[in-house]
Amino acid sequence: MLPTAAYAAHEPRSPLAPFMIERREPGPDEVLIDILYCGVCHSDVHQARDEWGGAIFPMVPGHEIVGRVSRVGDAVQRFKVGDAVGVGCFVDSCRQCPQCLAGVEQHCALGMTATYNSREGNTGAPTYGGYSTQITVDEKYVLRMPEGMALDRAAPLLCAGATTYSPLRQFGAGPGHEVGVVGLGGLGHMAVKLAAAMGARVTVLSTSESKRPDALALGAHDFIATQDKNAFKSHAGRFDLILDTASAPHDYNAYLTLLKFNGTMVLLGIPEQPLPVAAGALIMQRRKLAGSLIAGIAETQEMLDFCGEHGIVSDIELIGMEQINEAYERMVRNDVRYRFVIDIATLAQNQ
Repeated sequence: MLPTAAYAAHEPRSPLAPFMIERREPGPDEVLIDILYCGVCHSDVHQARDEWGGAIFPMVPGHEIVGRVSRVGDAVQRFKVGDAVGVGCFVDSCRQCPQCLAGVEQHCALGMTATYNSREGNTGAPTYGGYSTQITVDEKYVLRMPEGMALDRAAPLLCAGATTYSPLRQFGAGPGHEVGVVGLGGLGHMAVKLAAAMGARVTVLSTSESKRPDALALGAHDFIATQDKNAFKSHAGRFDLILDTASAPHDYNAYLTLLKFNGTMVLLGIPEQPLPVAAGALIMQRRKLAGSLIAGIAETQEMLDFCGEHGIVSDIELIGMEQINEAYERMVRNDVRYRFVIDIATLAQNQ
């Protein structure tokens, strides 16, 4: 076993603190990765504070992992020592169910093995995430980072990029399509960049008029301040597709009226409490309300390659590991543009 420096939450709402874990030596099909950067997802906060229930403590969060391969198993074929790689939201699945065979492993019938706050299928041991200096992963669940991509700014692509790219592809975004993006945070800012690169006309819908300049700078073609009482009426029937990235309570029914006939709104955010949906909001114009969860391995690689081709990375604030508790508080206040990323070298230096 390999002693590994990490940061962990030891109980709900306790500050994250230094913690030592053990990583396994890479098996025949596995690679050992020296972690360079790890993005900080809002779901890290939810899970470290057990706001979704079922948390496993001590917990080492982090599922937006970028690093370099430091060791490979004897049977590894896809990677070699020194390769720049990424690890996203899951590190294993059953590999045999219809979903896994179709390349949508995130919907594994037996449940994917999440990168952290989960249990390994073969041992039952808890999984520990990217707030650590190294990680061992089966090569089938490792992504290749495009050459020349800034690795710190690439880390959030492993979750925020995948989460927004998949529904844009699956539900149709491209030239001639009007795409609305609800919310301009970690997910929303990636949705804007990706949809614009796909050729869609992109509009950000936000409760905050102050976000208009940022939305346009990120590539949006228009901005709608939804606190304007006339906004929903004046833009009714405008969009082919809406990506709803907001987790704060809001009226789904109002946003559904913004869809064209046969349009689709896809939920990506998870509000703490269920929100009502009126049948009439769907029936009258054959509108669809859907959900989407991250992306499978093949689609995540497709997203990374797309980003490499179009020069797309996340807008980040790089922090030291010792700043993580402050970063969590700032995320709760929506005080980040648009993703915190941890420089894991600061973790190694402080052990």
